[in-house]
Amino acid sequence: MTSSATTSRPGSSRYDDVYGAWRRDPEAFWAAAAADIHWERRWDKVLDASNPPFYRWFPGARVNTCHNALDRHVDGGRADQAALIYDSPITGQKRTYTFRQLRDEVARLAGAIAARGVKAGDRVVIYMPMVPEAAMAMLACARLGAVHSVVFGGFAANELATRIDDAKPKLILSASCGIEPGRIVAYKPLLDGAIGLARHKPDACFVLQRPQHPCGLVKGRDVDWSEAVANAKPADCVTVAATDPLYILYTSGTTGAPKGIVRDNGGHLVALNWSMGNIYGVKPGEVYWAASDVGWVVGHSYIVYAPLIHGNTTILYEGKPVGTPDAGAFWRVIAEHRCAAMFTAPTAFRAIKRDDPKGALIKKYDLKHFRTLFLAGERCDPDTLLWAQQQLGVPVVDHWWQTETGWSIAANCVGLGMLPVKPGSPTKPVPGYDLQVLDAQGQAVEPGDIGAIVVKLPLPPGSFPTLWNADQRYRDSYMNDYPGYYKTGDAGYVDEDGYVFVMARTDDVINVAGHRLSTGAIEEVLASHPDVAECAVIGAADQLKGQVPLGFLVLKAGVDRPDHDIVAETVRLVRERIGPVAAFKVATVVKRLPKTRSGKILRGTMQKIADGEEYKTPATIDDPAILPEIAEALRSVGYARGQMA
Repeated sequence: MTSSATTSRPGSSRYDDVYGAWRRDPEAFWAAAAADIHWERRWDKVLDASNPPFYRWFPGARVNTCHNALDRHVDGGRADQAALIYDSPITGQKRTYTFRQLRDEVARLAGAIAARGVKAGDRVVIYMPMVPEAAMAMLACARLGAVHSVVFGGFAANELATRIDDAKPKLILSASCGIEPGRIVAYKPLLDGAIGLARHKPDACFVLQRPQHPCGLVKGRDVDWSEAVANAKPADCVTVAATDPLYILYTSGTTGAPKGIVRDNGGHLVALNWSMGNIYGVKPGEVYWAASDVGWVVGHSYIVYAPLIHGNTTILYEGKPVGTPDAGAFWRVIAEHRCAAMFTAPTAFRAIKRDDPKGALIKKYDLKHFRTLFLAGERCDPDTLLWAQQQLGVPVVDHWWQTETGWSIAANCVGLGMLPVKPGSPTKPVPGYDLQVLDAQGQAVEPGDIGAIVVKLPLPPGSFPTLWNADQRYRDSYMNDYPGYYKTGDAGYVDEDGYVFVMARTDDVINVAGHRLSTGAIEEVLASHPDVAECAVIGAADQLKGQVPLGFLVLKAGVDRPDHDIVAETVRLVRERIGPVAAFKVATVVKRLPKTRSGKILRGTMQKIADGEEYKTPATIDDPAILPEIAEALRSVGYARGQMA
């Protein structure tokens, strides 16, 4: 494979020096980074490597995450700086909390939680919409040393029940409803149903009553949130071991029991604090916005924890990239709150590009404070990156990480001085990650050859030390296939310049007549067509070739050409740029693609529909009504033999 053309406006970068310093002495590197954190007790050693693959960072140290996120800034001169801005175009509400105000709100909520018997090490499930109280709930648990497990608000009752049974929470924090454009999602019936299904029963539930849809409370179990907090005595921070768990976050989209990703306190503090300045290039006091949800890892790392730990103002946005009210929603938030940097998923920008392909709405807003756009959460096609860069006139940085790692594996570290950008690549490995590409036999492949992307152990601070109560599953799922390495589950290559190209999940590398092809490479070509706003490629079973690629095309707003003309042009494009070996002959135009609520395209479900396998509606799907549309589109091109379970 050949690398994409290089385009950027880089300055001089310290990346090579900093990455080299980490390679020479990883423990000294992370000890220096840890100096920016307030420790109640210093560590005995930086890394405990005595029991691989269970590496532990900063053993012996004592710390509190909430103190580092709030109290130390109040004491250190940031008491009156904005800590959290709540912006909700859905409800028309905006609220700003200073560090002092947020500290006081969190301390009272922590007091209310402690009054219910919750102590360090106990679990608390948080099932909340995008409101300030969701962030307060996480920080209040951290304040007490309790382990929180956030479940995306609106998850189905059975999915919530499985997480309740695995985490065994003493308390659940929830709300009466979530609010989506044009509809209200009642949470309380889902919560009641989940508790009814679960074997484990919580002692109590705090319920935040939203005025848009108040709910009834179960006597003896449910507590009105406002009343509980109003009568509570503020709680002080409880010091815990650096290696104690801060939270459990269950991965979505897996079969069987969900996997509970564990995050510790000490390594998490060090890595996230380091990332804000060195990867995202923001200084304490600046406004930073991660347009995600607290139910996902991005919301944990970069709405709640990292910005506050670093002394930044964070934005909690209850809205969408389009439709609240239009495709200029992001520009309004950036301009109004003077954002220096924003982080969102490529799918959000594809939606904006679809509705406003010429970027006309951007011109309505003053974005002079905005320096950098970061994209992650799924693979970013070069067309979307270049479109955003052209419209905004600022660097657009693709970076790659996972729920398991909690922060970037590969990125263009803006704070170290940008490297040249190669569209389609998240640039180079971040200090802390020794990234390699291996073949099926565990041997390193040549530059440019596709293989399994792995990370040599130990993983850096901030990454998951294990799965909740599932050490053997941790080994089996991530560590055993390539001994001495963490299996990312992603496939791709590293070019001759050391740039990483993440092309697909390992399962999305398709085998066409013996040729291994990346669906991501074909998607790059389809996305470059001027009428295509968004696309997806899956591998469908084929008796002759084993698999053949099928394309799904979402067109830009205003395109009125015949679908079959556009399909024919994309087929020719793939033949020209990848070659006949791709065997790409079938594509269909659809109105939208099935996605998770975090924006990932559900390629696996689409493939099951195409291949005639039994499938069920994933719990994480954003809109279940789209699957019949996909099935009909596949039928129109001779596929869609799957049956819904």
